[in-house]
Amino acid sequence: MANSVYKINKGINKPVEFKGLKAQYVWYLGGGLVILLIVFVVMYLIGINTYLCLLIIIFSGTTLFIHVQRLSHKYGEHGMMKKAALKRTPKVIKCSSRNVKGFRTILKN
Repeated sequence: MANSVYKINKGINKPVEFKGLKAQYVWYLGGGLVILLIVFVVMYLIGINTYLCLLIIIFSGTTLFIHVQRLSHKYGEHGMMKKAALKRTPKVIKCSSRNVKGFRTILKN
């Protein structure tokens, strides 16, 4: 029998990581690159000079990569979603009636 070599996946339950980008930031970068490709095609079909198109796309791609890289390092895997969720929570809960029946049941538990 021939000796077989099998790779063992030791990354089970770990987030996707590519070049330092974690989790959803890989998808953000991929989506941004697809949009840049579409923008390049549209600019090329309009008739803009090819070198100008390339210059604009390379500058935009570099800016996109740097921005996504900073977001990934600043917020981590789930940090940006947590920050967005925190913005949606109410700062104050207002109660216009003096009926506190609901609060009493909560406090008893």
